Amino acid sequence: MRPRSLLLPAALLLLGGCFAASRVDRSFNAVTQEPATVSERAAALHRELLTADLHADSLLWNRPIEGPNDAGHVDLARMRAGNHALQAFTIVSKVPADINIDSTGDQGDLISVLAMAQGWPTPTWSSLVSRTLYQAGKLQAAADASDGKFVIIRTRADLAAFLDRRKAEPDLIAGFLGIEGAHALEGNLSNLDVFYDAGVRMVAPTHFFDNDIGGSAHGKKKGGLTPLGRAWVKRMDEKKMIIDLAHASAPVLDEVLRLTRRPIFISHTGVKGTCENNRNLSDDQLRAIARNGGVIGIAFFKLATCGEDVAAVVRAMRHTVDVVGVDHVALGSDFDGMVSTPFDAANFAMLTDALLAEGFTEDDVRKIMGGNVVRLLAALLP
Repeated sequence: MRPRSLLLPAALLLLGGCFAASRVDRSFNAVTQEPATVSERAAALHRELLTADLHADSLLWNRPIEGPNDAGHVDLARMRAGNHALQAFTIVSKVPADINIDSTGDQGDLISVLAMAQGWPTPTWSSLVSRTLYQAGKLQAAADASDGKFVIIRTRADLAAFLDRRKAEPDLIAGFLGIEGAHALEGNLSNLDVFYDAGVRMVAPTHFFDNDIGGSAHGKKKGGLTPLGRAWVKRMDEKKMIIDLAHASAPVLDEVLRLTRRPIFISHTGVKGTCENNRNLSDDQLRAIARNGGVIGIAFFKLATCGEDVAAVVRAMRHTVDVVGVDHVALGSDFDGMVSTPFDAANFAMLTDALLAEGFTEDDVRKIMGGNVVRLLAALLP
């Protein structure tokens, strides 16, 4: 999720309820390019790919995750249409009213407004834990209703079974659950066990504001880990949960990389080498993540890439590959995160085509489009 003027949408939600929420969804989760016909080479390669994307906020919205929908970016029908195999569905539990990339405080809570407008259960209106569990439950309900055609990945055994089944069932798709900001724990590490039991396997320490775990790259203080944050890192490692440092402050990123015994994900980011702002990572940070063995998901939206087309995404990927190598680059779309992206989940072949046109080899494309994520999930999942 990225900042944009959110005060008007918040007012619309309060006034208009679910209808207004649908209008906000359509307006903010838009597509900037018309679907394009791809080259024969790209189409043939894309049919063979196992794609994996590290970030989508689709569970925020009331449109059915099964789809097909004519709004937003991701649903199960569009995943199948785009041969998109594996999606991280990331839970957002709080967004402050003054969200911005430079100095966001923790006052206000736009997700409470969205929850009320969309008719979510009453406990979700005030409880971050309830919001997290409600969104996790939505994904589980979609899996339960899919007749086994959509599975949730919780363990490396689940992943292996999915990969094996998909060889014979190309329409089989999967998801796994993450959390964008450990403020969802409400200061209680025992809630990490609750979220784990609900299927969550990836958690970011912070989102757009500093919290009781540590500093955000966009917070007021942008400090390091707190004592609770250091205990959180240890507990994440013990439970074999994946740490996502997409919005972490520079001190938090450095300290987590020193403390953790495991590689990390950056689920969705841009790079300063092609788009200089506080949302994006420096080359030194890219190198530190690569030394850790981590994987960097390149986001698709303008604030991350300084462009609104597929070419801007590929430029960011090319820069990252040039700095740290192709084994550390992945997809981090930020689909459905109140951002506009060049394409939706049904049109991932546009990116395959653009990567080939940039001069990436077919093996490089396989790694970027999903191979690196699958490799790391196989190593990190419990």
